Amino acid sequence: MNFTFSDDQNSIRELACQIFSDRASDEFLLGFSRTDETYDETLWQTLAGQGLLGVAIPESAGGTGLGLTELCMVLEEQGRRVAPIPLFSSLVLGGLPIAEFGSTQQQQRYLPALAAGKAKFSAAIAELGMNPALATKVSASHGPEGWILDGRKSVVPDGAVADFILVPAEDASGQQTVFIVDVAAPGVTLQAVEFGMSGEKAAHLVLDNVTVDADAILGAPEQGAAIIDWLEQRANVCHCALQVGVTEEAMTRTAGFLGERKQFGVALGTFQALAMRMADSYIDVEAIRSTYWLALWRLSEGLDARAEVRAAKWWACDAAHRVVCTAQHLHGGTGADIEYPIHRFYLMAKQISASLGNASQQLEKLGRLLAEDDNLGFRAMETEGA
Repeated sequence: MNFTFSDDQNSIRELACQIFSDRASDEFLLGFSRTDETYDETLWQTLAGQGLLGVAIPESAGGTGLGLTELCMVLEEQGRRVAPIPLFSSLVLGGLPIAEFGSTQQQQRYLPALAAGKAKFSAAIAELGMNPALATKVSASHGPEGWILDGRKSVVPDGAVADFILVPAEDASGQQTVFIVDVAAPGVTLQAVEFGMSGEKAAHLVLDNVTVDADAILGAPEQGAAIIDWLEQRANVCHCALQVGVTEEAMTRTAGFLGERKQFGVALGTFQALAMRMADSYIDVEAIRSTYWLALWRLSEGLDARAEVRAAKWWACDAAHRVVCTAQHLHGGTGADIEYPIHRFYLMAKQISASLGNASQQLEKLGRLLAEDDNLGFRAMETEGA
């Protein structure tokens, strides 16, 4: 594994950092929070104008033709500024699977609009991290003019602003097919809900005898389970990328606060107990980063990364909880002020941790993987020994 990034990759990170830092400043976010807006359309269009919305989209479809690593770099910088835009849902849940499994016609129809900031996407897969008792279902059957979709999906990320949603549906035999659904189609209803503590505008999706043709099928019929598994791995790794930015910035800001804030005439950072807690936060951030990099590298190289993805997401949930709670605690009463910026990092970290499976769910799935495949167990031991 090569830990060195290329000049192009570093340039993308620097560009993303500059755009997010210039726009999503603390002052701007405070003013933005006092409005009724959920997302910053100006920032969205700026990213489109600089080519960052198309970072993982093929050049033939209007993108820059790069990949998952570069996309994760952009997401890290979004997390560092807790910027209010539907980047994850559109580029990861929508853009990645269409670029991978979409036909040439589908790529030409959807991806240029995404890269240009003219369309937003999502996928109805939030239930992967929910209790099975809450699961909902969409059925797919053949009709006289194509396929008929009927049912509902809960808590579609950023569904309230999406133009197209990837929807897995089951046929009579129980096989899954993924459909690209236009939210403006007859029979499609979106019920906006504020999901979680970060204020994300998710939506419940209701499909009432919605007719779609064969061109709406992503990949091949009955390939849905494989597509969702492929997407889940990359979505979890992209969550880790966001979490690296969130936790590292929360830690950095807390360290700065402790260096400036004084008690009994000395800086809080000189107190041994507080310094040890910051050291623990540093270890946690680096653990999130290193496990995420390993999973990202294996995915980028086309290697089996199922166990590494679960381990990375577990760290991104478990360790992030400690980091942002430490940040809140060490800020004292200042951290409880919702007009002081540190609380935003706590909210976003918890939102990420609650999406597509929390720490306990990731650990359960990792244990099941290791029990079913001896090779994964040996690989885990080799990684631990290294």
